[in-house]
Amino acid sequence: MHTYRFGELSSSEVGEAAQADSLIVLPVGTTEEHGPHLPVDTDARIAAALGERLVHSLRDDRGIPALLMETIHYGYSMRVMQRWPGTIIIRSRVFMDMIFDICCSVLAMGFRKLILVDTHGHHSDALALVSREIADATDQAVAVVCPHVLTRDAFNARRRSGQGGEIHGGEWETSMMLHLSPELVDMSRASADDIMRYQSNFVAGDSFRGEQRVVWSTWYLQESRNGIYGDPTVASAETGQVLAEAFVKEASAFAREYWSHERQHQV
Repeated sequence: MHTYRFGELSSSEVGEAAQADSLIVLPVGTTEEHGPHLPVDTDARIAAALGERLVHSLRDDRGIPALLMETIHYGYSMRVMQRWPGTIIIRSRVFMDMIFDICCSVLAMGFRKLILVDTHGHHSDALALVSREIADATDQAVAVVCPHVLTRDAFNARRRSGQGGEIHGGEWETSMMLHLSPELVDMSRASADDIMRYQSNFVAGDSFRGEQRVVWSTWYLQESRNGIYGDPTVASAETGQVLAEAFVKEASAFAREYWSHERQHQV
């Protein structure tokens, strides 16, 4: 193939890619406020960059025919986030139906393996559910990988913020953006005012520390002043590079396992 981008292929080339058992990577982000220091396309931008690096790793280092689809730029966010301009909300069921239709369309072409790169916290449960609905409808299993989860160990090993320093627009996302698109980050407007101070044995006060034992929305635990939860002031491009590399390493290892796996049928 002359390109790794799905959208640049002709119809006949897409058919050839399906016949070659190519793996499809679909980055899924959204457009929403990320405080005064980050662009509103932060989630989509991170999803696109990590999806592209994953595809390059699979093609160059692991010999897997992988194709990158166009990034999903819009999805579901809570209405409370519209206090700050820039948040686009697609109703959750509409978003899930869109993902369902896209994935089913890809699988109907003859592709068997599809990975969604999920960079938006509000989408995690929705994508887990719709992945099961896709399996029910097609008898094929799509996979969802979340950079926040796959880089947890790498982040905790070098983070500079304490508990409550990374939920939304904090150290992880700001570091990633300083690495990927530093020209769009205004660190002069980064603030530690919105560190998550609420701590509980049941509710994780940080995306990377502790386990969430109950469902209770972050946005109703503590009022945000700037539209973030965390401490972006300690972020760095160096941390962002470590995180990006950790994601590609972990996601590539999983992708090879996923691509080569054949379901065992009981007789």
